[in-house]
Amino acid sequence: MLKSLFVRDIHGSMLLDSRGNPTVRASVTLDDDDYVATGIASTPSGASTGKYEAHELRDSSLPAYGGKGVTQALASIREIEEALVGTTYSTQAAWDKFLCELDGSDQKSRLGANAILPVSLAAARAAASLTDLPLYQYLGGVGSQTLPVPMLNVINGGAHARNNVDIQEFMLLPVGAPSFSEALRWSAEVYHTLKSILSTQGFATGVGDEGGFAPNLKRDEDALKLLVSAIESAGFSPGYDFMLAIDAAVSEWYDHSEGVYMLPKAKKSMTREQLVRWWKSLTEKYPLISIEDGMGEDDHEGWAHLKRTLGSRILLVGDDYFVTNPERIEKYAANATALLVKPNQIGTLSETLEAIRAGRERGLRPIISHRSGETSDDFIADLAVAVSAPLIKAGAPARSERTAKYNRLLAIEEELASEAKYCGANAVKIR
Repeated sequence: MLKSLFVRDIHGSMLLDSRGNPTVRASVTLDDDDYVATGIASTPSGASTGKYEAHELRDSSLPAYGGKGVTQALASIREIEEALVGTTYSTQAAWDKFLCELDGSDQKSRLGANAILPVSLAAARAAASLTDLPLYQYLGGVGSQTLPVPMLNVINGGAHARNNVDIQEFMLLPVGAPSFSEALRWSAEVYHTLKSILSTQGFATGVGDEGGFAPNLKRDEDALKLLVSAIESAGFSPGYDFMLAIDAAVSEWYDHSEGVYMLPKAKKSMTREQLVRWWKSLTEKYPLISIEDGMGEDDHEGWAHLKRTLGSRILLVGDDYFVTNPERIEKYAANATALLVKPNQIGTLSETLEAIRAGRERGLRPIISHRSGETSDDFIADLAVAVSAPLIKAGAPARSERTAKYNRLLAIEEELASEAKYCGANAVKIR
């Protein structure tokens, strides 16, 4: 049980994210009468964003940084500082309630989720320091010992790359590894093997926003063929050592007025029935165990059809569909089997934890996720262990803002030693 915490200081500053755009970092200094601790956190930014996400406050009317500056968000942190420095609180829920009430809007549009979230997370880090517990145990208890299976985005398309591939992410899941550290080794070996295969076949090996390769392919399906080839060439078994996953991000494709899906790069359209048949055909040809956002964020009929067709065979993950929002989860959980969790979609740590709870109560498996515009902040690694999430998305095993999350999980595994458990095949076992 935490003592009453006195808020000594709150400060905001700007830094650049992995795409070279400004984002916000916050520090919060707390005092529990015995010790003083400061927590620091930063907030990421998405490229393919759901329209129901919490609001990101940008300087759209100013020329600096092409209208993506964060001076308004930093002003919001100064307002938070004026309101909360000198006050006391005793729980993370109370802290986050203060922040939400200060904002007072439905989607955090007044202060901006990009101002509120880093203050929320920084306070949690400071409080964890005061308890002398690692962050994952402060959040989840001393029994937090399960390491998630990484979902490594090794081929990028869609809004994450300037190539001709419509599907946004093609991911490796090292489910057969005996430990997280071995899972990461296996994945790095397949990643480098994939690079060699692409180079040998004359494809470019530049990477997209999340560190995955971004070749121009004849068909999106060819990405899955390449992954199977890379797994086998690296000495592993597709469907046993590794499963595959995709993030289709089809909200980017959906034409609501026509009720069809227009693939922007392939320049072809599909009905929801045709799209479901396409997804089904891919699961029959490849060890594809998870499809994220396989239907548009407003296509509830499409989601229901997809669930009836594939819900007993693979994970159907809602990202734009749920936007880490407990209200949307409660309303639409029956149409999916897994929930992508992005703290900046909802804006505070407490609401993120509530979304995970609401999802689990309705049978949705939580998958903790980064964003395409990231920082080196590794908070989500601790969060994944704290809530025993079976899976985590943090990008390819490349680019320091991605590997920061994986390296933190390696450190947690080392710290837990023999008590560490790797989720492995249970992460994708269809119940």
